[in-house]
Parts: sequence; C-alpha cells; structure tokens
Amino acid sequence: MGDLLVQGTWLIPFYGLFGALLTLPWSMRMIRRTGSRPAAYVNLLLSAIAFLHGSIVLWLTWEKPPQEIVWHWLKVADLDLTLAIEISPVSIGALELVSGITVVTLIYGLGYLEKDWSLGRFYGLMGFFAAALSGIALSDSLLLTYGLLELLTLSTYLLVGFWYAQPLVVTAARDAFLTKRVGDIILLMGVVALSSYGVDLTFTGIEEWSQTADLAPFSATLLGLALIAGPIGKCAQFPLNLWLDEAMEAPSPASLMRNSIVVTSGAYVLIKLHPIFELSPIVREVLIAVGLVTAVGASFVAIAQIDIKRTLSHSTSVYLGLVFVAVGFGRLDIALLLLLIHAIAKTLMFMSVGAIIFTTNDQNITQMGGLWSKMPVTALSFLVGSSGLVVLLPLGNFWVMGQWIESFNTLPQWLLPFVMLINALSAINLTRVFRLVFLGETQPKTRRAPEVSWPMAFPMVALIIIALLAPLIPQKWQLWFAETGSLATTVEVINQPEMLLLVLSGFVGVILGGTIALPRTWMRPVSSSSRFLQDFLAYDFYLERVYRWSVVLVVELASKFSAWLDRYIIDGIVNLIGFGTLFSGQSLKYSASGQSQFYLLTILISGALLLMLLINWSF
Repeated sequence: MGDLLVQGTWLIPFYGLFGALLTLPWSMRMIRRTGSRPAAYVNLLLSAIAFLHGSIVLWLTWEKPPQEIVWHWLKVADLDLTLAIEISPVSIGALELVSGITVVTLIYGLGYLEKDWSLGRFYGLMGFFAAALSGIALSDSLLLTYGLLELLTLSTYLLVGFWYAQPLVVTAARDAFLTKRVGDIILLMGVVALSSYGVDLTFTGIEEWSQTADLAPFSATLLGLALIAGPIGKCAQFPLNLWLDEAMEAPSPASLMRNSIVVTSGAYVLIKLHPIFELSPIVREVLIAVGLVTAVGASFVAIAQIDIKRTLSHSTSVYLGLVFVAVGFGRLDIALLLLLIHAIAKTLMFMSVGAIIFTTNDQNITQMGGLWSKMPVTALSFLVGSSGLVVLLPLGNFWVMGQWIESFNTLPQWLLPFVMLINALSAINLTRVFRLVFLGETQPKTRRAPEVSWPMAFPMVALIIIALLAPLIPQKWQLWFAETGSLATTVEVINQPEMLLLVLSGFVGVILGGTIALPRTWMRPVSSSSRFLQDFLAYDFYLERVYRWSVVLVVELASKFSAWLDRYIIDGIVNLIGFGTLFSGQSLKYSASGQSQFYLLTILISGALLLMLLINWSF
C-alpha cells in the first residue's frame, strides 16, 4: 500500500484540478438552489486529501534516496522530450508546504468570502492555482516546469481580476499578467537555447551536464541571464517588481497565497537551475545585484506605504531579494530555509491583514488603531508573523541567519552590513504598522471591530502554533545543515559576534519604529524636500513613470510605426496590384466580341509577329 501511494505521488496535483472541475456547475451558475458553498466544501475536501497523501509520502520517503518518474512525451530521432517528477524529501516537503497553506487558505476563505456571490468561481480558480503550484513542487523537468509556470501566470491573472467590475482590478490583472509574461518569454528563450546543446531537460540531467559543459563565457552568460528572467518576474524582483504591489487588488485569501507560495515557486525554480549559474561569474553577480537592489529599495518603499496590504507586499520582495543573494553566493540551504520561514510567516501576517480589512472595510493604516484589545487573535497573528521575519527573537529568521553566519567569514565584508540594514528596515516597517493598527486610541473605522468568526480565526491559531514550532525544522532537517544540527552546534553559531550584531540591528529597528512620531493627521509634509522624498518612495521611485516614458513609449511608437507601415505601404502596394488587375480586367472585356473568327485571326497575327521576331533575332 505504501509503495502504491509513493508511486501515485504524481496524482496529488490533480486533486486540485479535479476539484476545480467539480466546482464548474456552481461557478457557471448552473446550480443555484444550494448556493456556492458546496463548491467550497468539495475543493476543501480534495485539498485536504492531497495534504494527507503528501504527508504519508513524506513519512515513507524520509531519509531515502530520491526517486524519479519519467514519461517520454515526444521521441523523434535524437529528440527525446520527457516529463519527469522527483520524489524526495525536498520536493515532497515543498509539496506539503503548498498543500498545507492551500488548506488553511481555503478554510480562511469560507469566512472572508462568505457573502460573495461568486464564491464557487473563487474556489474553482484556487483549485487550478493549487494544481499548478503542486506540479511545480514535484516537477523534475524544465519543460514541464515552464508549462506549469504559464498556468500559474494565467491563474494569477484570473485571481487578481476576480472582482472584474472594478477598473483598478482590471488594470492590476493586466499589468501583472504582462509583466510576468516578459520574464516567461525570456525564460522560454533560455529553455530553447539549452535544448539546442542536446541537454536532457530534467533538472537532474541539467546538473550532470553543467559539470562537464564547455561553453564559451559569452554563451554561458546569455544562457544564465535568460534562465533567471522567469524567476525574477515570479519573485517580483527589480526591474519586474511592480506587479506584486498592484496584485493586492485581489481578495485577501488569494493575496496571502501569492505572497507566500507563488513567489516561493519562482525562487524554487531558481534554486533548481543553480548548476547552470555556476558556469558564469557574471550571472552570479547579476543575481546578487538584483537581490541587493530589490531588498534595499523595497525596504524603503514599504516604509512609505499607508495601504496595509501593499506595505507587506513590498516586504515580500525584500525577503525574496535575500533569497536571490543566497543563491548568488551558492548557499542553497539558506535559500530554502528563507523560503520556508517566509512562507509561513507571511501567510500568517496576510491572514491577520485580511481579518482587519474584513472587519473595518478599510486598508489605510492611518485610519486604524486600538485593535489589540478588540481583535486579540488577529493582533497575535501579526505579532508572531512579524517576529518570525525579524532577527530579534529566537523565531524563524533568527535560526536561518544563525546558519548563514557560519559562512560570513568566507563572503564579502559588505554582506553583514547589508543584512543588518535589511533587518533594521524591516523591523521599522513592521513596528510602524503594528503601532498604527493595533496600538493607540481607536479610530472611527475601528471603534466597532469585533474578532472574526471561527473559519478565519481557526487557520490563524493553527499557523501561530506552526510558526512557533518552525525553528525546530532547521534543527531536525539535516539536509539543510553542514553540521549535525544539534542544539550545541546551534548555540555556538548564535554566540558569534556577527549574530549579536544582527540581533542588535533588529532591536534598533524596533526602537526606531516604536519611537518615531507617526501623527495620523499628517496628510502631506510641509517641507518640499520631505514631500518629494515621501512621493519618491510611496510611488516606487517613480518606476512606473520611468517605464511609461521608456519601454512603454518605445513599444507604443513601434506599434504606431508598424500600423502606419501596414496601412500606407503594405496595404498601398497590395491595393495598387489589385487596382492594376481590376483595371486590366475591365479593359480586356472590351476586346471580347464572342466571334471565333476574330479570335483565330488574332492568334494567327500574333504567331506571325512572334515568328518574324525570332527570325530577325537569329540573323
């Protein structure tokens, strides 16, 4: 029975897809008498079965060598395109992370979208969403992964545009789709280029090929840059980082999946492609540069936001930037740990944020306050999630950075100040949000703000427990540790001076975030320089305008020139040929008398003239 479940691991992504298909009668309003809730129950049941199946497989495959299931999709001559999945503790662990967060999200959605008339459509889209994410977790084929990333882009477009009657939602869905398509197209170029070298397009085959590959430096650089474009778009890294901010127009249950799992899937693919990046130092430097720019820039932008969902979305870009830096330095274990801890903490925080929006019907943090006593579970969820991201208390990132500290003596000296800066800025941002939302006096929007119902409170309580137990994972999973993972080794790491400096930076960030004056009545600074700085950060360094007057303008001018060329040159030539044909046809009709004698005479005269020309030409 156990072997059967392991061999049937490839079925787990189809649970979500099957649930999406079963919700069609409710999504298409074919069944109305029962309402939309049965669609939610069906999808939730199948997602729970997927999580249970994955848990059993994880238990059966723990500390066992990886297994691979391969399907030969297309085999012609020397071309052999395969679709493969990997069954290993890492892939099944990633699958369990996706399935577990999907289950708690679907339970949470029962309360958040309780009165939404399109509840069935939402759960159908979530099933499709979960199927693509689960497939990426299991996939060992770059070709299959690319197809699943395309499905993920489509499902993101549909979920961001869920409330399609609102103009801002339509714009956000379009921008998110087009931005991610840029990265996907460049990634496809990299996949095609990689296949031209005769590489087996499985991640295992790519790793074996990269060990003996003899590529020219320029070719290796172009190949690596093309392959990182897709993860840059999925992980909302500079310069493809604006879509995640706009995607916050989606319902909160979809937003928490996007900020915890969708971005994780892009980084997960990046980690699997790491052997190719080792072929070019330039690609590794680009990874580090992208992560640095995104982490620092998004940290400052997050502090300037007053929309509670947007300030957390920029925080997501910050921590994914740290993942890019870790991958650039070759610390894949740290990158995996960062993804795990960030996914749990950010899911918990977005559940708290969704509960606040659900109760107050507002997202402006300057109009909130005093929610600690009114919504204790929600406040505790935000506090535990924030503590898991800031290196201050022995939670989450505290232990991850403790492992990274081991290699700081072999890395550039600027890395420690960089991590300290990110930690301090994150602490300032999260403390600022916590003060404005949960502390102080109640505001008109928060005077009547009861705690949410059990479908929303239960997932938060469950994730609080998981977040508090999350530090045990890096100590038990020896795959992610160079040492034995014992408590003694961890304590030695934590006692290092670098770790004390990181904790000090988090403490300074909390102090600054707790003492800086945040008057709610401030609408605009009086000083012009302060006003410019506020706008400069709040509007994402005016990147949208930069793109509007550079990339978008070039594309717009090119499209106008193409339209002019098509209308006046191409169409003009075609119309001229058509006019000539029409004119000659109209002219020839007058020479057709219908008398055979005339036709015969014309043929004889023409033949005689032709014969005379030939005779004269020969002499």
